[in-house]
Amino acid sequence: MRQSKRGDVDPFIVMDVMEAARQAEEAGRHIIHMEVGQPGTGAPEAAKQKLIGDMATPLGYTVALGLPELRQRIAQHYGDWYNVDLDPRRVVVTSGASGAFLLAFSALFDNDARVGLGTPCYPSYRQILKAVGLTPVDIKTSLENRFQPRPEDVASNDLDGLIVASPANPTGTMLGNAALSDLAAACQAHGAAFVSDEIYHGVDYDVAPVSALQVTDEAYVVNSFSKYFSMTGWRVGWMVVPEDHVRQVERLAQNMFICAPHAAQRLAFHAMDCGAELDAFKEVYKANRDLMIEGLKAAGLGKFAPPDGAFYVYVDVSDYTDDALSFAAEILEKVGVAVTPGLDFDSRRGHHWLRFSYARSTADITEGLERLAAFMKERG
Repeated sequence: MRQSKRGDVDPFIVMDVMEAARQAEEAGRHIIHMEVGQPGTGAPEAAKQKLIGDMATPLGYTVALGLPELRQRIAQHYGDWYNVDLDPRRVVVTSGASGAFLLAFSALFDNDARVGLGTPCYPSYRQILKAVGLTPVDIKTSLENRFQPRPEDVASNDLDGLIVASPANPTGTMLGNAALSDLAAACQAHGAAFVSDEIYHGVDYDVAPVSALQVTDEAYVVNSFSKYFSMTGWRVGWMVVPEDHVRQVERLAQNMFICAPHAAQRLAFHAMDCGAELDAFKEVYKANRDLMIEGLKAAGLGKFAPPDGAFYVYVDVSDYTDDALSFAAEILEKVGVAVTPGLDFDSRRGHHWLRFSYARSTADITEGLERLAAFMKERG
């Protein structure tokens, strides 16, 4: 049977690493998971208890844009965290951040539009763009610029759109107010759409992240309940769009998804009032970050930009290998630590990089670092 070129996308390598780790565990080995960006915690307990009560009533379809009370609560969140007065009618509840990106790209771009990605970046941006007939444009970033794109990249690459992430995956670096404002202005001057991925907001340590909504209304802002709210498997996120884009996005959402899962929306609503429990989770990530920074340096893996947020460290391993995929496989085989090769995030330069996640328990991170130190010492 014939196949569409839309399905001709690259594999998500971290999922292959997860499968190799699963097979090793099935064979009886104890694996330390530093490969996947999934909180070791689950959804907040108080929110889950409230959801149990909600389940006494049948949970059918919601309207396509999401539960009105959840959209209102998300709008309140922008006032609480960013001092932004947001009309809840601009909020779109989505089937995870992935659903938000599919809606955003469908609403913003025609076939073959050029959409810029500062590499290294989250790999699914590129694959979703390709699957819907758009052209991802890799923008080479540098360690010196903390792996973030610059305003001049918009015109020099003749972009129809730009995606930025702050805090970023895989690097954990952030854009400040001035940098976000300059990128938004460059997009507006060039007639390019501006998409801000903010799914790691809340997972920050020293400086609070800036939302694109603090510098412009001419942006699509994507967020998720997966990271700070610790709800990865529930698959619910949100997007904030300009007022005159709401109806177009709504029509797409009605046809593509009908709605995000009702139970997940209810849980998300309750989770937004569990700040104390969620902030306790963040303290674990902060402790893990400090351990990771020192432990990687002690192991001889110290070439990285210290992360401002998220729960990753992106490490240059070019002193040791030209093949990060094989290097990651060797680490898994010899010391039972699963890490992600940089090829997921940068197809051109990723063979020199590894991503280490510190989202799991502090005990796991401590043991994982000890194993990595032993591996590097043995390797010489």
